This record gives sequence, structure tokens and C-alpha cells, in this order.
Amino acid sequence: MDKHAYKTELEALQLALVQWQAKAMKSGQRVIVVLEGRDTAGKDGAIKRIVEHLSVRATRAVALPKPSDRERGEWYFQRYVAYLPSAGEVTIFNRSWYNRAGVEVVMGFSTEKQQAEFLHDAPTFERMQVESGAVLLKYWLDISKGEQAKRLEARESDPLKALKVSDMDAVAQTKWKAYSKARDAMLMRTHTDDAPWWCISTDHKKQARINLMRHLVRHLVDEDAAAPPRPDILFRFDEEALTDGRLAR
Repeated sequence: MDKHAYKTELEALQLALVQWQAKAMKSGQRVIVVLEGRDTAGKDGAIKRIVEHLSVRATRAVALPKPSDRERGEWYFQRYVAYLPSAGEVTIFNRSWYNRAGVEVVMGFSTEKQQAEFLHDAPTFERMQVESGAVLLKYWLDISKGEQAKRLEARESDPLKALKVSDMDAVAQTKWKAYSKARDAMLMRTHTDDAPWWCISTDHKKQARINLMRHLVRHLVDEDAAAPPRPDILFRFDEEALTDGRLAR
């Protein structure tokens, strides 16, 4: 994507979000945005562009660490409830309760019973948020195995990206198929009319960010407030996406 075109559209989308938030803070609208995806899929970069000019007081970006011993003894959704938005606020989860359907499955951090209970309970939990008046938008940021490998290597060689390196990086590639299997089950079981999944191809970072923000603006503001996302980059999940090449295998 041309650098000038990217910057111009990014600023227009950010302005639309600023104007939307000014109204949302007065009307009391509550918004929950969930960003999920494999390591290096671009969640941090997308969030940075979304919140760059938004109100610090009314915007919260949440990336929780692993649960404490006390939190492991709570109802699973409990610690996430504490970060849900109040009237006039927006919360963006950089990974969310869906950890239980992803990394916990692949790494065995929870039991099969706990994982099955999560897949059963998550749609109900999300429906409760929507029925209470919140806007809930869920995005799966998808990346190819080859592109992930390049980005993982870049993390290792760039000292400015040292804080992005984690223990999970070491298994992102070796457990690729396990992550794919967990992703497929998660999307199939938790894609609902109340809270559908929107999938985004992120091999090209700028295109991914722009199309995600187009979708966000059109949903929160108005369909005429931004160009429609490119369907080859952002699409509503459906079962065929698991086999037709739209999601990385």
C-alpha cells in the first residue's frame, strides 16, 4: 500500500473514531473490541493506531498477564469482567477470554473439561454483554506460517522488539498445526449472530490495519463513514473459510 495513501486514509479513519467517541461519551455507549490471533499477527500495531488519538480516560487497552494463583481459583470470566467498559467507554482486549480456546489448549494450561466448558459458556457470556446494550466486535487476525516465521526472526534480531519476545515464540511454529486446530474449533463454536467473528488477513500489516479500522468505523459510526473493507482481507467467518484458503492452514 502506498505510504502516502496509507497515511491519508489512516488519519481520516482516526478522525472518524475521535468524532464518534465524542458522541459516545455523551450518549453512554459501551464498546468491547476483542483482537485475537497467532503471535506476530499484528494486534499491538492495530491497537496502537486505533487508540492513538482517542481519550485516555474513556479508552482502555487490556493485555492481561498469566493469571495469579488466586485468579485461577475464580470463575474463569471473572477477571475479564473487571475490565469491561462502563457508560461512554471502549475496551480493547489484546487477547481476551479466548486464551482458554487457544494457547491453553495447545500448551495444556487448562484441562479438557475446562476448555469444553469455555466453548459452551463463551457465547452466553457474550450474549449477556450484547443484551445489556454493549457493542461487541471480535476480530481474528490471521497470518501465514511463512510470514510469522519472518516476523519471529525479526523480533530476535531487533533490540527494539526485545520486549515482544516471549516463551510462546519458541513453539509458535513447531505447534502451528495444533494452533490451527484450536483456532478452527474456537471459530466454529463461538461464532454467533450476537457476536460474530470477523477474520483479517495480516500478512500485509498496513492493509490489515486499514481494513480493520474501516470495518470498525463503518460499524460504530455509519456505513458511509469509511470505504468498505476489501473482502479478500476482511470477511465474516463462515465454515467454508476453514478449507477454501481464506484462513492459513
